Amino acid sequence: MHLGMHTYSLYHHGVAEDWAGFKLPWDRQMTFMEMMDYTLELGLEGLHLDAKALDRLTPDYLETVREYARDKNLYLEFNFALKSGHYDSAVQFEVEEGINIAHRIGADLTKIGMNLKRPRPIAGGKFHPNMMTQLESVVERVIAALPLVEKTGVRLALENHTDAFSEEVIWVLDQINHPMVGACIDTVNAIHVTESPISAVKNLAPRAFTNHFRDNKIVITPWGLKFTGAAVGEGDLDMKKSYELIGQNPNVKRINIELDLECPLDDMESAMETERAALIRTLITVETYWASIDKKRLGLLFPVKPLFVYV
Repeated sequence: MHLGMHTYSLYHHGVAEDWAGFKLPWDRQMTFMEMMDYTLELGLEGLHLDAKALDRLTPDYLETVREYARDKNLYLEFNFALKSGHYDSAVQFEVEEGINIAHRIGADLTKIGMNLKRPRPIAGGKFHPNMMTQLESVVERVIAALPLVEKTGVRLALENHTDAFSEEVIWVLDQINHPMVGACIDTVNAIHVTESPISAVKNLAPRAFTNHFRDNKIVITPWGLKFTGAAVGEGDLDMKKSYELIGQNPNVKRINIELDLECPLDDMESAMETERAALIRTLITVETYWASIDKKRLGLLFPVKPLFVYV
């Protein structure tokens, strides 16, 4: 098993998508090359990235990224969502477009977010007729891209994003029925559609190619609750069990750590330091999961150098 991170973990550095309409009050603070260097300083082995992490999408630049990652022996996985007219359009592509970007940067896999619009009530909307129309469209779009999948060798991984039950992802995979199309497990997202996160991991683990390995915590408030990001092991999800379930699938060769922290937006340096510190704590926790299964897997992380801040 290889250990990497999702670039969203450094969201407050300005290197990830502006999800759900949220905007940072400051500019990007590091280049993608610097992010790859920092990945190596952490002792990590790869990056799961979306288009916002890249400085541009020109063919020559993508080739430079490919060569840099290859020279540094870093794996890359590309992350995009289907065009939908909502959320961040800068990370949305048609399936063929996403595959081509992944191929040009040397990624062997690309994750696809389906960008579904769910009817209410969400809890009763699994396989709703409106959802079936959308899921059938995803099936058609992916099947149309299968010749390019086979030509490039870039596998596709459909995610249980905040808009899909795990059983719906499995239904889509069954309709496509292709060995190069599998799942991407997000260990948190299921709760957004009222599904148990650990149940979703159990359902998707046998069909998965990759993952977003993240934790969240539940904060009780007078008006309800807040489900918010946390360093892995500091939240309320059974992350060790998720790790064990994911690791049972021999097709999953990587754990991609993801953080989605609530950070202060009036102090850029504090926000970035909060991310970096939580990332290091997460790596230490995942190492303990790893060591409990593979006693040889110890001592990956330190020393960790300070992150150079690009301005």
